[in-house]
Amino acid sequence: MVPSRLLSVGPRPLLGSVGHWTQVRLLSASCADCAKHQEPPGKKLLSEKKLKKHFVDHRRVLVRGGRGGDGASCFHSEPRKEFGGPDGGDGGNGGHVVLRADQQVKSLSSVLSRYQGSHGEAGGRKNCSGRSGTLLYVLVPVGTLVKEGNKVVADLSCPGDEYVAALGGAGGKGNRFFLANDNRAPVTCTPGQPGQERVLFLELKMVAHAGMVGFPNAGKSSLLRAISNARPTVASYPFTTLKPHVGIVHCEDHQQIAVADIPGIIRGAHQNRGLGSTFLRHIERCRFLLFIVDLSEPEPWTQVEDLKFELEKYEAGLSERPHVVVANKIDLPQARAALPQLRARLGPSTVIALSAATGENLEELLLRLQELHSRHVAAEFRW
Repeated sequence: MVPSRLLSVGPRPLLGSVGHWTQVRLLSASCADCAKHQEPPGKKLLSEKKLKKHFVDHRRVLVRGGRGGDGASCFHSEPRKEFGGPDGGDGGNGGHVVLRADQQVKSLSSVLSRYQGSHGEAGGRKNCSGRSGTLLYVLVPVGTLVKEGNKVVADLSCPGDEYVAALGGAGGKGNRFFLANDNRAPVTCTPGQPGQERVLFLELKMVAHAGMVGFPNAGKSSLLRAISNARPTVASYPFTTLKPHVGIVHCEDHQQIAVADIPGIIRGAHQNRGLGSTFLRHIERCRFLLFIVDLSEPEPWTQVEDLKFELEKYEAGLSERPHVVVANKIDLPQARAALPQLRARLGPSTVIALSAATGENLEELLLRLQELHSRHVAAEFRW
């Protein structure tokens, strides 16, 4: 038997079953347990797949620039050179913290709550300056607003936009810097300066040309799947969509129109009912709106009135933007019966009747989207 306190036994030659010698090492059970608990595993990072499941559109971030390196105080030493003079180098500058808009990032879930820039190195002998700290890039989604308090300091609305969130500290000066005619042997050197420290609030507002607004189960996600390659979840229960989705509609003249699917809005959303007005901020950047109406419900024109009322409560003038009323579920018998009354109340040119499930009359919606997008581009060109 092997004693319980025995940690290991040296290699012993044993005759294997195939007739050749093998080397084995015996380890006690207590040793294996000790080795297992020597270095407790750290917290596992979330994978990119799991991060995409958590949609975050606001984040509080503490950013701090790197500290500058200290200056050196030393004198040149060389044989047969008695008065070599000061040769202390300057310290390196601290690294900045930079926010960069990236198209591959879809949410603020990967943004940490604290970032520290790299520090600069201290100066050395022979007038050697310290190495400056490297830039720390923080990738954020396109359409991120950067706020400090209630003031907007940056709008990263285009891919590649950058904003220096925290400046690194300046490096200290070595005694070589203080050499003067009246002071040929200075011993003074200065320390590096601390980096800038700020508390920023990041707020994501999705960048899309058109925004789909409607009540739960109106068919917004089904319509987005029908006109683009986006694949939001579709089910027969309300509040299936819990985060915004953006799909790209490709037109014949090589134009691309971004359409955002906003989670369902209910009556009283401005009073924080249902999902509340949490996701309405994503409509602020949309140039035109698509009011998705469930044509199978009684009195479908009241849905448009309620949706406009909720938008006006969130931001004045938001419901007055160019829009189209999309009457969905035209494939149902009761829906066709309500279509004439809807067009009589809202106007025949404003309503587009279609079916996202069967694809009926989708061409008319695509043509209207292209028309609204062309007007938007022409208006921007005039500016």
